[in-house]
Amino acid sequence: MKLRKKIIHITHVLSLVMLLSFVPVTALKASDLEYQETASEIIMNSLQGQPKRSFLRKLYTQLFFVPAWMHDKGLSVAAKELFAHIKHDGTLDKMGKLYQDTLLLESRAHEIYASHGTVAQKIDLEFKISQLYEGYTNYAYLGSINWGAFNARISNLIVNDVSTEWVLHRPDADAISMLEHAALGASLEKELDEAIPTKYRYKALQKELVKYRKIKENGGWVPVLLSGTLKAGAQDKGVYDLRERLRATGDYVPCSDSNESLVYDKCLQQAVKHFQKRNGLSVDGEVGPGTLSVLNKSVDDRITTILLNLDRIKWLNDRHSKRHIIINIPDFMLYFEENGKLKQSIRAIVGKPNHPTPIFSNTVKTIVLNPYWNIPKSIIQKEMIPKLLRNPNAMAKKGIEISTGWGKNATKISGASVDWAQYRYSKGVPFRFAQVPGPHNALGKVKFLFPNKYSVYMHDTPAKSLFKRSKRAFSHGCVRLQKPRELLKTFSTFNSNVDFDKSQKILKGKDKTYIALKETVPVDIIYLTAWVDYDGKLQFRNDIYGYDKMQLKSFRKW
Repeated sequence: MKLRKKIIHITHVLSLVMLLSFVPVTALKASDLEYQETASEIIMNSLQGQPKRSFLRKLYTQLFFVPAWMHDKGLSVAAKELFAHIKHDGTLDKMGKLYQDTLLLESRAHEIYASHGTVAQKIDLEFKISQLYEGYTNYAYLGSINWGAFNARISNLIVNDVSTEWVLHRPDADAISMLEHAALGASLEKELDEAIPTKYRYKALQKELVKYRKIKENGGWVPVLLSGTLKAGAQDKGVYDLRERLRATGDYVPCSDSNESLVYDKCLQQAVKHFQKRNGLSVDGEVGPGTLSVLNKSVDDRITTILLNLDRIKWLNDRHSKRHIIINIPDFMLYFEENGKLKQSIRAIVGKPNHPTPIFSNTVKTIVLNPYWNIPKSIIQKEMIPKLLRNPNAMAKKGIEISTGWGKNATKISGASVDWAQYRYSKGVPFRFAQVPGPHNALGKVKFLFPNKYSVYMHDTPAKSLFKRSKRAFSHGCVRLQKPRELLKTFSTFNSNVDFDKSQKILKGKDKTYIALKETVPVDIIYLTAWVDYDGKLQFRNDIYGYDKMQLKSFRKW
């Protein structure tokens, strides 16, 4: 039995050796075969004590315990490609462990081959290179966010029955499969490149990270100090530093009519407006406390934010549909894509920090015209019952009907007929509160449903003035839209059963109407505080829910 296992093992070794070496077995010298067999025995024996789920054991089991990096006379092609790939990855901190370990291991390999090192030395380095490979692929494709720790933190933030859940979509990249493909003749360099995400302009954000790392290498930027709010035409000693700060990030482009003095001229004012727009600030061209605070975020802060959001993108849903709706919470915007290009953008209102909109994916399947607002239990207890206790007619004044239940036979009752105090803190409220359709309905005139356990949807709102604000976190978790009828019109262009003109007539009345979409559209609610927009410009936004801070508490450094 032992002899049979030995023969089977040697056969596997020889088969993989041919593939790893890219030469026919007849061309291999006896010394090469002896090395491969000895190395394989050492690897197999060394890993016996490793947990079955450990990376090294899973990797070498998949490779039939044949060395992937250290051959008899020199490094394998895969090893050379790995070292070169890591050294050329501009997103890495050159002083970080991954980059420095790469230089160290590459140098150590050259030393071993130059001194005709032993098989044991080569296998020791073989394992270290595999650990480097594991670390790098974790960095590049899984990222540095400790999602378990983060989810534990946000589980403590569940308030008012609104979940703060962040639904994850694990990246497809498989480090072991990539190396196995390389063993079968593929280029590891190509495997590593093809595994890089393409969604949400990930590669463009990577380039911005490289750019900001170079800014850091060149000394970053100095803080901008101003004597007060800087307005057009004013003169201030801080104008010089302001100009250099904006020049560093490409916001400032010299103008022919600017002498670059200490005067806050039109050229510099345009640069400030460009910066304000990229950072979600009010675009007024004035440098007040808000703009100054963002200007003075250090280059290290910006690098960290970009890294954090690169890692978030890795775990987002990778859509391959013709159409796609994206709602970015910190951006307060909805984007409608078609064939990967922006078709429509609409201002949005998202949940308050104490009523956060959850991060998840689903599909828009139904449009409701003239919707009722069925008020959630949490809002009934925290907002409606206190009003009823003060004024029994409070609901009637807002057009909210109270019924004895949800069935067809439910009876409408008056607010004065119930002792509401008993339900203020009860586990359940046996009454339905529903605001009738109309101009004052909290959901407005149009609602877009994408079924989910959070009872979150997109809808119209009568509070149109809130859309003028740059920061729009005012809802109980749902997403309010500034121009829902325009989105309805967009749906009508590819849904034959959505008649926009007929819908407009229905919206003039109060009859609730459901429209089941023939062509549904996937929707992703995301949370990015740094990204590259459709015009190729780097954008930053405030961390409105504090998720950046939470994730950075257990953010791994490489």
